[in-house]
Amino acid sequence: MIEFTAASITILAFFLTTILILWRPKGLNEAIPSTIGAVLVLISGTVTFSDLLHIGETVSGAAITIMATIIMALVLESFGFFHWAAEGLAHRSKGSGIRLFWYVNVMCFLMTLFFNNDGSILITTPILLLLLREFKLKNHQKIPYLLSGALVATASSAPIGVSNIVNLIALKMVGLNLYTHTMMMFVPAFLGLIVLVGLLFLVFYRQLPKVLPPRIRSHPLKTPRGSYESDVLPEEPLPDREPVKQDLRFMQKILLFVFIVRISLFVASYYGIPVELAAVFGSCVLLGWRWYRLKIPPTDMLRKVPWHILIFAFSMYVIIFGLHNIGLTNVLISLAEPLVHDGLLNASLFMGGVMTLLSTFFNNHPALMIGTMTLTEMQLDPLTLRVSYLASVVGSDIGALLLPIGTLASLIWFHLLKKHRVKISWDDYLKVTMIVIPPTLIFTLVLLHLWVEWIY
Repeated sequence: MIEFTAASITILAFFLTTILILWRPKGLNEAIPSTIGAVLVLISGTVTFSDLLHIGETVSGAAITIMATIIMALVLESFGFFHWAAEGLAHRSKGSGIRLFWYVNVMCFLMTLFFNNDGSILITTPILLLLLREFKLKNHQKIPYLLSGALVATASSAPIGVSNIVNLIALKMVGLNLYTHTMMMFVPAFLGLIVLVGLLFLVFYRQLPKVLPPRIRSHPLKTPRGSYESDVLPEEPLPDREPVKQDLRFMQKILLFVFIVRISLFVASYYGIPVELAAVFGSCVLLGWRWYRLKIPPTDMLRKVPWHILIFAFSMYVIIFGLHNIGLTNVLISLAEPLVHDGLLNASLFMGGVMTLLSTFFNNHPALMIGTMTLTEMQLDPLTLRVSYLASVVGSDIGALLLPIGTLASLIWFHLLKKHRVKISWDDYLKVTMIVIPPTLIFTLVLLHLWVEWIY
């Protein structure tokens, strides 16, 4: 009876947490329902104190790495980098709406590659909204740029594990380093992204304005005081300090430094050095650079960094660990094991499909954690385990985009659009994703199997 009650509380905590995260009544921060859910699971007794220590060890490195990456994004915004990038988009489009479409998607891909998917959404969406408003585009003309940018920014976390906190957590669970993950995943995931953008272009071609109207500069193209989570679209120039005059050489130096820091994460992973140490060192150097150049001390980061991500990641893992302890993974193992053992192609398609379904209805954060814990209990050979895990990442990063509730980044994107009074309905979203996501998912999963077989 006691075990039944504990299991019931754990399952209830999971469903309530998922509903509140997806619903977000009155803009509720996702860390609050996840914390309440974790407390319920702890009270039920399905997660012990020793489990908490294990969870802390598993989650801490990934969370610190993501925090350091967010700090780097904040510093770059202080330098005026994103303002400069948006100006570059407008200049390079040369009045062509088609050319702007491709540049927007390249920018969103690079932002995720250099930072992370949630950060990319938070950075690029306000920039695009400001830019599109200056071009005086109508609502239906904005949709191709905003929706394609959001889909590409979120899906771009698949090629490298360091662009998504849940990917980093899962990497440690399966004993895979960043170097091996990228070697096995980058080519199929990157080619999958090319297919995705190509399909988006075909879907949106008739909606794209062939010639952009002249820009109307009604205000500075920047976000308030470099706020990472700014969702305020100013009607008048902001009472803020003028950004430092930038030149191409300075921006090149900044980009080169960020690129070196990103490479250092893979080098550290290859040599067994904690990745979070390299990430923290890079962010500290960049903070020092900003202090020297702009005279802004690092203390402002205490206010700007979204620390709730740490609480969210830890709490969600506590809930998932509770589900694992009451036998959920055993049920999944009995269903998945025969198919996963039946060749790499079946393993890739099956795990990618299962993670797509779980992510679509329950969000990709808990889905990938559940899937990864299931895989680690199957006693798979190393190669099958890796392919199954990477297919799970494809499902949770790309397949999850079928519905807006599939990823936290999509939910953040819809929240930003609502704040900016841009109307993109679920119907608008589904008309696109139901066409472009299934073929992209299948193409990437099949290519993953072929690529891994070829390199091994």
